[in-house]
Amino acid sequence: MLAIIGGTGIYRMEGIELADTIEEATPFGRPSSAIVRGKLAGREILFLARHGAQHQYLPHEINYRANIFALKASGATQIIGISAVGSLRAEIAPGDLAVPSQYFDWTRGRRPSTFFGEGIAAHVSTANPVSAQLAQWIGAHADRLEIRMHQDVTYACVEGPRLGTRAESLFLRQAGCHLVGMTNVPEAFLAREAQICYATIGIATDYDCWMDDPSSHVSANGIWALYQQSLQKACKLLQALLRDAPPPEDPEIRTALQHALLTPETALSEAQKTWFAVLKR
Repeated sequence: MLAIIGGTGIYRMEGIELADTIEEATPFGRPSSAIVRGKLAGREILFLARHGAQHQYLPHEINYRANIFALKASGATQIIGISAVGSLRAEIAPGDLAVPSQYFDWTRGRRPSTFFGEGIAAHVSTANPVSAQLAQWIGAHADRLEIRMHQDVTYACVEGPRLGTRAESLFLRQAGCHLVGMTNVPEAFLAREAQICYATIGIATDYDCWMDDPSSHVSANGIWALYQQSLQKACKLLQALLRDAPPPEDPEIRTALQHALLTPETALSEAQKTWFAVLKR
């Protein structure tokens, strides 16, 4: 089943035929918002608001583990996220959309970033953290709608909530990054640990602060003004995606835990066995 994680400005799904609302806590705490389960164009989907229904959570306050676990427990096998991003490249203009294929983690380990630990050891490959099937599907729909979309780009995730310094912006450019944001890590990596195919639609709102002209540097006012305009474009794309059958699930992602667990399952507590069984579905 396909799930949508709504970012800034997307706190509900228009046109969804509501089936039920899921509000249970997880072994990792409560998710950012209730999960909405419903149908759109006859297809069952899930929706979760990443920052909460009232946008009450800053990026570092989001319970990413609870969000991903709750979606998996509700039946999600594929996730499309929506995110505001800054552009680190001149060719990715504010207002453009982009689907990252790679991530650079600059959150520096301050966020709980794995389901494992505390007596259960596992290592999952994130060499290619994004579902190529989902990314290609999104790109094909953008082409049909004549929406400018950049693919095969790298998203640098920073800690936030402050906007970055110019030195940091230049460093991330030199590291080969194309986009900068605050929310896709550890979200993308937790999705892989949960054997969920994942991709993000990034909405470029600004040029961060790497350009020489200070008038081009990111500001909160500038972000929201352009983001509201670009959001309509992203929602149009999302509606087109949800009216089409999702692509096949990537079998490598859907079996990512097959050889990842190092701790014998017999050594796990009953509670660990229960939540690990959810991840393996």
